[in-house]
Parts: sequence; C-alpha cells; structure tokens
Amino acid sequence: MEAVFKALADKSRRELLDQLHKSNGQTLGELCDYLDMTRQAVTKHLALLESANLVVTIRRGREKLHYLNPMPLHEIYERWIGKYERHRLQALSDLKKGLEKNQKGK
Repeated sequence: MEAVFKALADKSRRELLDQLHKSNGQTLGELCDYLDMTRQAVTKHLALLESANLVVTIRRGREKLHYLNPMPLHEIYERWIGKYERHRLQALSDLKKGLEKNQKGK
C-alpha cells in the first residue's frame, strides 16, 4: 500500500488517474494533452502508477494503451475508509430509529 499512497501523493498522477477514469485505454500522447509537462515527465509518472499497480498497459500494435486498475484504490477504501463509514452509517440508522420511536410515542 505504500506504493499506492506514494503514487497518489502527487497531483499530476491523480490527474492522470482522473483522465483514465473518464476515458480508459489512452495512449501516452492522449494523456500528455491533459498535462502541461513533457512526454518524459508523463512517462515517469505513468511508470510510478504502474509500479503501484494503479495503471496497467496493453500493447495494441505500435500503441501502448493505459488502463486504470481500481483494485488498489478499493483495497484502501476497504481498509481505511469503509470501516469508519460503517460506524457512521450505523449511528445514523440508530438515530433514525430512535427518532421514529419517539414520534410514535407522542
């Protein structure tokens, strides 16, 4: 997970992930259009995203297509966000039931 957090720490890499979320399967050239940086810089960002398993690539002829892999993000959600959200939702449910019970008692 450290590699995923490191990859997500940079704004440009998050923008690349956002672009792949909007339109999966983009080439390096297409992704460069969204960022104000050189192809080399975008390539380095993509390599870091690949090493964190957030992006996978598939060759199609001479093109290399980049795809978003949402599984590492899902794992972070499950471990760090989901368990806290469940408690909050349970508290809201309990509050709703308590308020409804009070309404019926009036």
